[in-house]
Order: sequence, then structure tokens, then C-alpha cells
Amino acid sequence: MSETPAPSKISIRAARIVDFEAIAALMSQPGIRSGTLRQPFSTPELTRKWLESLSDDSVVVVAERAGRILGMAGLHRSKGRRQHSAALGISVDDDHRGEGIGKSLLTALIDAADNWLGISRIELTVFTDNEAAIALYRKAGFEMEGTHRAYALRHGVLADVFAMARVRAPAAPIAV
Repeated sequence: MSETPAPSKISIRAARIVDFEAIAALMSQPGIRSGTLRQPFSTPELTRKWLESLSDDSVVVVAERAGRILGMAGLHRSKGRRQHSAALGISVDDDHRGEGIGKSLLTALIDAADNWLGISRIELTVFTDNEAAIALYRKAGFEMEGTHRAYALRHGVLADVFAMARVRAPAAPIAV
């Protein structure tokens, strides 16, 4: 059995446009593609265009170890009367799950939401058979809100997802 690398060896940083090829390769892995809504055979060029098109209301980070991107996560703020909320997505390299990468990415985005962006509701969907991700989200304070039946085509079958959210009371206004 191999030793699990210490999470301290993982660095979390903002995704950059120059990362597009590494991110495209990561997101094309079978396990990641199965757990996301990503289409098969997506090109690095499409990933580059996606990175270039991100709005200022999105925070996208990568987890890196020894110069290799092993995970990616994004927090995408809603608009208008839902600007207090954001959608979350996390992907971890198929060969490096269980090493604390997902937890590090999630921790970084929750910190950004709570302490820098004023986001009080973080929401996500997760396939109902992704027990490891569900357990991670629950540990971070996410709660089940419902099930979307026949949500997405996966491996030729319509699969269900859970809707989960973490809701934090907004900070009290500063007294003047």
C-alpha cells in the first residue's frame, strides 16, 4: 500500500489560461468525466476558451503538487437577487483521490466565499453514487436539499443527483 502524501505538499492557486492543456487533460479522465457534465472528446482549445470567458464573479483554483495539476475547483456566483449564492464544482485526478486534494480545494473555496466574497449559500449537485464526495461535503457543512431524478445521461443511463447546499448566516453589519 502506498503512503498518502501529506496535504501540505499540495498548493492551491488560481487557475491561469496557460493551464488550459493540463486542465483539459485532467477533466478528460474517465472518473472525472463520469462525475461531471463534461462532454467526451472536449479539446484543450475549448478549455482555453472557457478559462478566457470566466467572469469576475467566478473563482477557479487548481491543486498542484510538484508542478502537476491534480485537481480543479470553481465557485461561480449567481446574479441579481441570488448574488449571495454560488455554485461549486470540484474535480480530482483519478489516480490521486483520497489524498486530501478535494478537501484542500473545498477548504480554499469556502474560505473565499466566507471571508472575501460575502457568499452565504454554496450549492452543488453530486451524483448519488459518489459516496466519497457526499461524505466530504457533509463534513464541510453541506446538507441534502433533494434529489434530481434522471438528471443527466451517464454511461448510457439517466442518473440521479443530490442537490446539496451549505448555508451560512450573513455577517452582522459593522456598527459605526
